[in-house]
Amino acid sequence: MNHLPNISPEINYQTTRSGGKGGQNVNKVETAVIASFHIEQSAVLTEEQKTVLKEKLSNRISKEGYLQVKSQTHRTQLANKEEAREKIIALIQQALVKKKARIATRVSKASKEKRLDWKKKNAEIKSGRQKFRPDQY
Repeated sequence: MNHLPNISPEINYQTTRSGGKGGQNVNKVETAVIASFHIEQSAVLTEEQKTVLKEKLSNRISKEGYLQVKSQTHRTQLANKEEAREKIIALIQQALVKKKARIATRVSKASKEKRLDWKKKNAEIKSGRQKFRPDQY
């Protein structure tokens, strides 16, 4: 697993008003937080890591090159900011995890025979469903 350097200082935060229920508090307080991280301008990521992120997170990256995440579940801006930061870090960590190479295996002789037996039984069952026509015999 790749070790992720501290990207927290490179994350930009923007506040907006949260939607949904909450009455007057929602209408006047900007508690929702949009965290954005510019992958290309990052000083802590290597070129290899940047290309992997751009490839794997292409559907989450804006045209300007920002990886954006919004958090509005909590009532306080601070809690939403923390959650947005954690979401971005989790996304990047997940994208940088290398997949294990698949080891090719062969089908065992017993399982091949078992499959063929099943196919024969199934064919017999299905052939028994056909209508009887005297001209066939």
